[in-house]
Amino acid sequence: MRKVDVAVVGGGIAGLVAANDLARAGKSVVVFEKSAQFGGRAITVRKKGALFNLGGHALYRGGSADTIFQELGLKLEGGSPSRRVSVIWKNRVMPLSRFLFGRDMSWTGRIELLRMLAKLGRIDTDNGEMTSISVREWLEREMRDPMVRNVFYALIRTGTFTQAPDLQYIGPALRQVQRSFRKQGVLYVQGGWQSIIDQLREKAVRAGAIVAGSAGVEAIGHDGGEVCRLHLSNGETMEIGYVISAVPLAETCRLIRDAGRTSLQVWKDQARAVSVACLDLCLRRLPVPNRNVVLGIDQPVFFSNQSKATPSLAEDGSWVMHLIKYNGYNGAGESDPKKDEAFLEQMMDRIQPGWRKEVVARQFLPNMTVVGDYMHIDRIDKTPGPVVPEIRGLYVAGDWASHGEVLVDAAAASGRRAAQRLLQDMQDGARVYSAQAG
Repeated sequence: MRKVDVAVVGGGIAGLVAANDLARAGKSVVVFEKSAQFGGRAITVRKKGALFNLGGHALYRGGSADTIFQELGLKLEGGSPSRRVSVIWKNRVMPLSRFLFGRDMSWTGRIELLRMLAKLGRIDTDNGEMTSISVREWLEREMRDPMVRNVFYALIRTGTFTQAPDLQYIGPALRQVQRSFRKQGVLYVQGGWQSIIDQLREKAVRAGAIVAGSAGVEAIGHDGGEVCRLHLSNGETMEIGYVISAVPLAETCRLIRDAGRTSLQVWKDQARAVSVACLDLCLRRLPVPNRNVVLGIDQPVFFSNQSKATPSLAEDGSWVMHLIKYNGYNGAGESDPKKDEAFLEQMMDRIQPGWRKEVVARQFLPNMTVVGDYMHIDRIDKTPGPVVPEIRGLYVAGDWASHGEVLVDAAAASGRRAAQRLLQDMQDGARVYSAQAG
C-alpha cells in the first residue's frame, strides 16, 4: 500500500465522516474495516425480502448527523413516523387522547402538560444549568403533576434510548425531545441505514480515500509519545504518523500499548454504555392497521411501524416494525435475553394482537449496545477526545465521544471533530517545520 497521510480505523459512521472530511481537504487517507460489511451498528440486513436495521433507527432533522450528511451531499430520502400516537398505560394500549382525558390525568395535569409543551421549543438547553443537573432533578423541580413527569420521562427515554434519569444530563436529552416535536423532525430512512453507509463510503472513495474492507488492525504502535505505525491483521506493518481510531472505546484500548496510562483509561472507566433489547418484525398484514406508533408510559418500550413511513423496507405490501425495550429500567442496568424476548412478545400481543400468525421474518437482538457512552453526571471528563493527549498523532471518534450530541449525532460529530483537529495539527506542525527550516 502506498504511503498515506492518515489511517482511519473503523468503517462506521464516525470513521467514514472523518475519512470524507480528510479526503475533501486534500489529504491521503485509508480506512481499515475488519468486517466485510461497512457500517458497524448502522448496517442493514435483508431477511426474506425485509430490510432490518439493528433495531429501530431514526435520524433527527437539525442534528449534527443530518447537517453533516447534507453537507457531504447525501440523499436522505424516507418519511416521518405517524403523528397518530398510542400509549401503553397500566398494561392497556390506548390512543393518546384517551390517556390524556382519562381519569388518571387531572385537569390541572392536562393544563400543565399543555403549558410545558407550548414552551418546550423555547427552553435553552445549552445554558450551564441544563448541562449540570440530571433529568430527574430538573423534571421533579419543573413539573408539579406526576403524570406530566411520566410523559416527559417517556419522551426522553424514547428520544435518547437511555433509561437513566438520575444520571443523564437534562440539556442534551431535552434538546432531542425538542427536535422530535418539529414538523418532520424525525426521518425513517428509505432503504435502511445501509443506504447512508453506502453513500458515505462512495463519497469518500470519490474524494480519493482508500477504503479497505476485511482489513483489520491488530495494534496502533507508538514510540516516544507519538504514533508511528500500524500492525495489520495480515501481518504487515504500515508506517504512519496520524491515526483516527473510530471503533468502540474498549477496542481502541486494546489496540494501544499501555492504554491504561493514558486518558483512554479515564474515558473507559467513566463510560456507561446504553443497551436495548429489540424485536424486529416483518408482518404480512397489521392486525390493528391504525396502530403505528406506541409509546410506553409506565413500561420502558417503544413500538414503531417504520413501513408506514418507508414502504420500501419490505416486499409485497408487508410491514417492517420494531419494538424496543430500554434496559436499565429503575436503574437496574441488567437484562435477561429469554425474559426480554418473552416480554417483547407479550407487548406485541397487546399492540398488534394476532401478530404471531402474520410473521414473514423476525430478528431478536438481546442486550444490543446503542451507544458506548452519553453525557452523564459521573463523567470526569465531560468532553472526551478527539485528541489523546499522551500520544501525539492519535485521535478518537465514536458515539461514546459525545460533546453533548445524542446517538448517531455523537458518532458523526465526533468523526468531524477528529478530522478537523487532525487537519489543524497537521497545519500547525507544517508551520513549525517551516519556521525551523527558515
